[in-house]
Amino acid sequence: MTASSAFLRKVHSLLADHVQLLSRNNPPKDGGNGIFTRHQYPILTAAHAPVIWRYDLDPASNPFLMERQGINATFNSGAIYLDGKYILVVRVEGVDRKSFFAVAESPNGVDNFRFWDHPVVLPETEDPDTNVYDMRLVQHEDGWIYGQFCTERKDPAAPAGDTSRATAQGGLVRTRDLRSWERLPDLKSPSSQQRNVVLHPEFVEGKYAFYTRPQDGFIDVGGGGGIGWGLSESMNPAVIDKEIIIDQRYYHTIKEVKNGQGPAPIKTEKGWLHLAHGVRNTAAGLRYVLYMFMTDLAQPWLVTHAPAGHFLAPEDEERVGDVSNVVFTNGWIVNEQNQVFIYYASSDTRMHVATSSVDQLVDYCLNTPADGMRSAASVQTRIELIDKNLAFLKASGIL
Repeated sequence: MTASSAFLRKVHSLLADHVQLLSRNNPPKDGGNGIFTRHQYPILTAAHAPVIWRYDLDPASNPFLMERQGINATFNSGAIYLDGKYILVVRVEGVDRKSFFAVAESPNGVDNFRFWDHPVVLPETEDPDTNVYDMRLVQHEDGWIYGQFCTERKDPAAPAGDTSRATAQGGLVRTRDLRSWERLPDLKSPSSQQRNVVLHPEFVEGKYAFYTRPQDGFIDVGGGGGIGWGLSESMNPAVIDKEIIIDQRYYHTIKEVKNGQGPAPIKTEKGWLHLAHGVRNTAAGLRYVLYMFMTDLAQPWLVTHAPAGHFLAPEDEERVGDVSNVVFTNGWIVNEQNQVFIYYASSDTRMHVATSSVDQLVDYCLNTPADGMRSAASVQTRIELIDKNLAFLKASGIL
């Protein structure tokens, strides 16, 4: 069937609108807190998914030019800086609720992200994944790029008719070029379920080191105490015999319900910079925010600095989406100028970027007061800041 001129005009319009969206500049927002800068637009949305992923462009099989395979969301992206390109491995969710990975790249890290033509073809294990998501990318000193992701399967112990129970484990792959992926066995650890598994980028005591999040159930962490740490002799297979908790959950904090490592930490002269998510319960449901801490350079399982409260929380349109009041990160990039690009998702729907620098983030971690764990302690810390500022303003002649 030969395409009519009207059909071709619709195709051209679809493609032109898509190019216009992808080419939109993404300037920094005004204001900010001096720690990081948000940018005006999301960097990836469902509308950024290529037209050829969503529409059948053959007039013989799709005369009404309907969207045949819709995209629901683009979120929770791993990130890596390769050959001067800012590259994300994005969790893309179709309208069928299945997530898959796809690579998007940008020349500058803040806009003009474009997906590669084809999604990632992820090999399966003997026990096929029902769903995969939230890949962390780590360029390890052994020369491989590793991807750590959550693999979800139906719980084999679920009673007949229960279609909600699932299990989560740490899936592992490796690659040289982000195009050809080798599947490794899932991480084995003492915990019955795992999420937010992240590989440390360097050997520790000659072994592969992992940040983990042990949990008793698919959603609830149960007795899981926070962000874990464990060592493995190998990546194929990766087996952790002992987990210790290095960043605990605490009552009445931003991480009282659960917490998890975001991307792999950034190495600095002062220690390892960590970005994580913390969850607390509210009358409106679970609230996810991001927070930071630092660990010792030689002993990256030892926390040295932990600023109080959240580092980044959802605001404005970020609060609304499939799972509202959520921000989540599993990717950041440092370039040659020590600029830091923090890639975070809002409300399980879209991707954003916030920009900062290594110096700013180190300063934030080293000099922001820790949580006093009590209202009275928080008040005292704030009074100390107020008195210091009043003294400065008077000495400067401003007051």
